[in-house]
Amino acid sequence: MGKVLVAFGLVLIVEGAIWALAPSSVEKMLQALRDLPEPARRQLGALAVVTGLILLWLARSIGG
Repeated sequence: MGKVLVAFGLVLIVEGAIWALAPSSVEKMLQALRDLPEPARRQLGALAVVTGLILLWLARSIGG
């Protein structure tokens, strides 16, 4: 459970830093995502999930 809290905390730090340092860039990125068709957004989401799983697998293989 502790690792989940650490991971969630790191996500919040990164997300918060992005919003704090470049809010206008985030708004532009969100608008670009809104302009994409739904299937493309689904593919991006699936790609993010697969990339996350690969990163977790690598972290665990290397020394987790």
